[in-house]
Amino acid sequence: MNTHFIGPMVMVATLALIVGCAEMPSEEVRQSSGAAAPSVATGRSTMAAGAVGDTLQACQARIPADASAGQRMIAEQSCARDQGDRKLIQAVPGR
Repeated sequence: MNTHFIGPMVMVATLALIVGCAEMPSEEVRQSSGAAAPSVATGRSTMAAGAVGDTLQACQARIPADASAGQRMIAEQSCARDQGDRKLIQAVPGR
């Protein structure tokens, strides 16, 4: 078997990976360059779904009005499940 080919191929693959990673912009570069992150302001709550500070009402308000009956049912069940999880987390002593 000819193993003289494997060494150079590993070196080429390593260099390609290093160059590829070096060209990827980091978060600090994007922030310092003044590039604004796209903002999605829809008038709805900006709380992340499932966050500790989220509420059942806010979760249900994020369900689209044009959702089908099945989509709405699954979304409502997910909101209720998340609310139950939040209650369990808040019930832990020492918080």
